[in-house]
Amino acid sequence: MTSPKAVVSKTDCQPVRVKSVFYSDGVQCAASLFLPEALNKVPGGLPAILMVHGWGGVQGSLTGPFIAAFIDAGFAVMTFDYPGWGSSEGLPRNCINPAKRVGNVESALTHLKKQIVVNEKKIVLWGTSFGGGHVVDIAAQHPELLGAIAQVPMLDGRDAVKAIPLLSLLRFGAYGMTDLLKVGRPIYIPVVSAPGKFGSMDRDGAEEAMRRGIEASGMKYDNRIAARSVLSIGTYRPVKRLSKIKIPTLLIGASGDTVAPFNRANIEGQNKKYVQTKIIDANHFDPYFEPVLSKNLQYQLDFLKSLISPKII
Repeated sequence: MTSPKAVVSKTDCQPVRVKSVFYSDGVQCAASLFLPEALNKVPGGLPAILMVHGWGGVQGSLTGPFIAAFIDAGFAVMTFDYPGWGSSEGLPRNCINPAKRVGNVESALTHLKKQIVVNEKKIVLWGTSFGGGHVVDIAAQHPELLGAIAQVPMLDGRDAVKAIPLLSLLRFGAYGMTDLLKVGRPIYIPVVSAPGKFGSMDRDGAEEAMRRGIEASGMKYDNRIAARSVLSIGTYRPVKRLSKIKIPTLLIGASGDTVAPFNRANIEGQNKKYVQTKIIDANHFDPYFEPVLSKNLQYQLDFLKSLISPKII
């Protein structure tokens, strides 16, 4: 449902931004639709990209360069906050349940399809990190979509858990179970932390990536997550849905990723008709920044170009 008080804003260096809300699980969620200026040049509506954020992601975090590139390519782009995160309502705050998140993405997709400036037959899913796993889940259920992109995707929770040092794994388990059994306000741990410090992500330059992301966007970030969230990682395995995908899908993995390891042997070849893979020599957070960003984006723009008319992109 679009808010009757949707706010439209535009500056000389930014695309048009339309703020709205939709509901998922009865919770009001915040969304932003970014539009190129020349709306009248695309008969039938704009092709659009639904951005699905990762583990602790909120609107505006590490996505600026991607939004700008996709807008320049002629796409509308919608971002949103999960219930309990960012500008969305909902309690408890900053808690993750993968199954519920997939449902939230479904609600966001329905909302995007209702936007009058968007061509609902030309929607591409885009997900990063944990959100990349959600994109695989949703893509497998929506053969009507134009395509899907998942960068540094978390496809197999078992691989992610195996990459966690044993002492940290035990500590996660203790905090997670205590939080799960606790009544009232959750027990929180940092989303990201310095290397070797306790947090749900302390590897691959996570803390530096957060710092750079905050600096670039000027946003405030609530660096905490309910400890019970970590208990869901090992059982979340969207890799099992790869074979069910019936739309063109691009997976971009990082060879040095220790946050969401890209297990090529377990991924490549499962669905050659629809799923293609690219490997970048990088860790989990490198693809968000230069010099890796340009190569990452080029893979994605080339893929998008293959999906729609050259006159639009």
